[in-house]
Amino acid sequence: MRLGRGAARSAASGRSAKVLIVSSVMPLSPQDLLAFLDRLGIPAETYDHEPVFTVAESRPVKARIPGAHSKNLFVKDKKGQFFLITAQDETAIDLKKVHEVIGASGRLSFGSADQLRTLLGVEPGSVTPFAILNDTEGRVTLILDANLMENERVNFHPLVNSMTTGISREDLVRFAKATGHEPRIVRLPAPAAQETETAEAAF
Repeated sequence: MRLGRGAARSAASGRSAKVLIVSSVMPLSPQDLLAFLDRLGIPAETYDHEPVFTVAESRPVKARIPGAHSKNLFVKDKKGQFFLITAQDETAIDLKKVHEVIGASGRLSFGSADQLRTLLGVEPGSVTPFAILNDTEGRVTLILDANLMENERVNFHPLVNSMTTGISREDLVRFAKATGHEPRIVRLPAPAAQETETAEAAF
């Protein structure tokens, strides 16, 4: 059931968490994701809002939702290893050096829209750490920004960019582990003063 724009909904359960195996031919829906969180006993609050595609477009939406917000970069290294970097939304990242701290082989490039759909089951503009639920083969490594993880509540798209779901930072890690992904929490390198972050569209 969809709620009106700006409305919030909650999901919570007291059951203990175990690693849950998700098998799906088609990418999962936001409802599937929220049900997965509920089965893990993870409280989640979800807001419906207008679709947003960039960090700049999302600022008015984020202002209405408590907690930290993110930008998400889907990238690959020279050996074809894929990474999903989830950073605090205003964090400046030196894309020329980030491979040195995440364990990648050589400099990174952005994954294609087709690779994004195939591996994470989401569209450009809807990239989110929740999408690792679709990565049943474990081909994508999740990288979490240490700045983001200093916040008690963190917010992400629940697989579509017309909704935002908030959970605790501890539950984000628990969710990742339940999907079979061990997240790496790292301090991302900042660019030199004269350089700017070029991945503004990756939200």
